[in-house]
Amino acid sequence: MKIKVFGSGLVGQDIIKDLAKEGKYDVIAVDLDKSNLDAIQSQRCVSCIQADLRVAAQIHSTIQDCDLVISAVPGFMGFQTLKKTIECGKNVVDIAFFEEDPFLLDSLAKSKGVTAVVDCGVAPGLCNIILGYLETRLDQIDRYDCYVGGLPKVRQWPYEYKAVFSPKDVLEEYTRPARFVEFGHEVVEPALSGVELLDFPRAGTLEAFNTDGLRSLAKTMKISFMKEKTLRYPGHAELMRVFRESGFFSTEPVEIDGKEVIPLAFTSKLIFDQWTLKEGEQDFTVMQVIVEGQKGTSRLRYVFDLYDEYDPETGATSMARTTGYTCTIVARQVLSGLFTQKGICPPEFVGRIEGRYENMMAECEKRKIHLTETVVELED
Repeated sequence: MKIKVFGSGLVGQDIIKDLAKEGKYDVIAVDLDKSNLDAIQSQRCVSCIQADLRVAAQIHSTIQDCDLVISAVPGFMGFQTLKKTIECGKNVVDIAFFEEDPFLLDSLAKSKGVTAVVDCGVAPGLCNIILGYLETRLDQIDRYDCYVGGLPKVRQWPYEYKAVFSPKDVLEEYTRPARFVEFGHEVVEPALSGVELLDFPRAGTLEAFNTDGLRSLAKTMKISFMKEKTLRYPGHAELMRVFRESGFFSTEPVEIDGKEVIPLAFTSKLIFDQWTLKEGEQDFTVMQVIVEGQKGTSRLRYVFDLYDEYDPETGATSMARTTGYTCTIVARQVLSGLFTQKGICPPEFVGRIEGRYENMMAECEKRKIHLTETVVELED
């Protein structure tokens, strides 16, 4: 079987390596950036194509002979790339963090007989699979909370942050309004709001703030209270709010000495180099998923904790591991016929299918990604 991977950046490279390691698939990396392709072209069972995926004709010509597409492109390209892939009738697993509603493509995907698993990273992604699984185990779910973040192990002033996925997508998190659910109704708040401090056993004290991470769950789940918050070292949200409210993240041009400058482009140019993980620099990912609901006469609370670190043996960042391997495990489920639902399928649809959650957990363990599950009965 042939798999085309669109995008071979921070996460895409580890997706490619994981799919190619068994020698079972022919993996073709597609990217415009030759340096990204050069970094993985020596891998066994991997070949490379340099192409501009913003051009529809190049997408069409690239994927005619493949069995599955994985889209790991930046968010601003994600929706159109997914649409063009579906139009070609190819099954796809997508981790692009795009703003548009993927369900706008549901009818198209069904008409083409395509399985399109979207938002298939760590969060959204793995957390959705957990919730989909618990939906089949509980009679009713009343609350869902998810706290998640990827951070450098060493805190360095002034940002105490490094972008462990596309920096442009990080800034999207800080500007896109955050949606969550209270008393069964969708609520919209500004990103970076609702800051709270939380303690985690291995990560220490982190701050959590609102971002638009709930995504498909607001539509697919009937739960009275749902929220997802991003985790950073304390103080980061306030700094980013200052940037945002001062206009540094604006896409509207401003005139400086007779020339038009886009503030977001200027800001990105200044900070992206400082946000780049240097070779050998270590990161970690922390996620906590809390689900409360009814089972018979018992009220239960499930807590899932994930803590993962940079892998010095492979050089894979933790965010690439947790995001990329969720994607590759689901990709294998699609290729092997373990998941065959047609249309736009957020990861909670995968978790609802008997045995898919268990397969995900077993495969994560093989890759040394450990989740602990704690269940307690709550008093009325």
